[in-house]
Amino acid sequence: MVAQGVFAAFLLSSAVNALIAVLAHTLGAPEGFDPLEPSSYVFPTALGVLAGAAGWALVRRFSHDPERLLRRLVPSVVVVSCVPDFFLFGEGGAAGVVALLLMHIAVAVIAVPVYRRVLPLSPAR
Repeated sequence: MVAQGVFAAFLLSSAVNALIAVLAHTLGAPEGFDPLEPSSYVFPTALGVLAGAAGWALVRRFSHDPERLLRRLVPSVVVVSCVPDFFLFGEGGAAGVVALLLMHIAVAVIAVPVYRRVLPLSPAR
């Protein structure tokens, strides 16, 4: 059940990221901006979903109040993961960078409900 949920989160995240990339190009992101190519974002999407699931499982297992910790940890990790994108304005312009930022957010918005379902949190101990 966990593996299927995580895989579904990866597939849906990849599809949404593809849509974001297409929209970004439509809105002016340069066609040669590599981070918006599937070969550049599919593998990191998989890693992000897997790392998120592993982190979620660790917090679930070891935290005395996993709900509270994840409420702070998830947004913090998403923000930190976005930092490198800001260095790409020269290559991707605003449309390209905003698309990358939206990709990070989309993966989190898709994955977190899946983690909640397949790796439910226990109440605070």
